[in-house]
Amino acid sequence: QVQLVESGGGLVQAGGSLRLSCAASGRTFSSYAMGWIRQAPGKEREFVAVISWSGGSTYYADSVKGRFTISRDNAKNTVDLQMNSLEPEDTAVYYCASRLTYGSWFPHAVGDFRSWGQGTQVTVSS
Repeated sequence: QVQLVESGGGLVQAGGSLRLSCAASGRTFSSYAMGWIRQAPGKEREFVAVISWSGGSTYYADSVKGRFTISRDNAKNTVDLQMNSLEPEDTAVYYCASRLTYGSWFPHAVGDFRSWGQGTQVTVSS
C-alpha cells in the first residue's frame, strides 16, 4: 500500500482557486488509481475525482466537472487537484485516496478506494 500525504488546503474566497497536492510513498505508485474524496461538516464522504494509473483516464463528480482538474506525475509520485471557480459548497476536508488497479477498471466511488491520507481543509468564503 502507498502512504499518502495531502497539502495545499486553505481559505479562499468564492470564485478563487486552490491547488491540492498528494505525495505518495512506495515504488509501485504507477500501479494505483488515485482519487480525491471530500467530506463536509455533518455530511458523508463524497467522491470528487479519480485518475487512472496511467493518467489516461479521468472521471469527475458532476458537482465539480468543468471546475476541477485532476492530474498525476508518476515520476514524482504525486497527484494534484486544481480547483477553480470555488464555491462555498466546496468547503470540506479533502482526502487523497488510492486503489491498486489492473486493466482498464478504476474506482468511481468512495467505497472503491482502499488507502487514504489524513486530509487537508479547504474553506471557501462567500
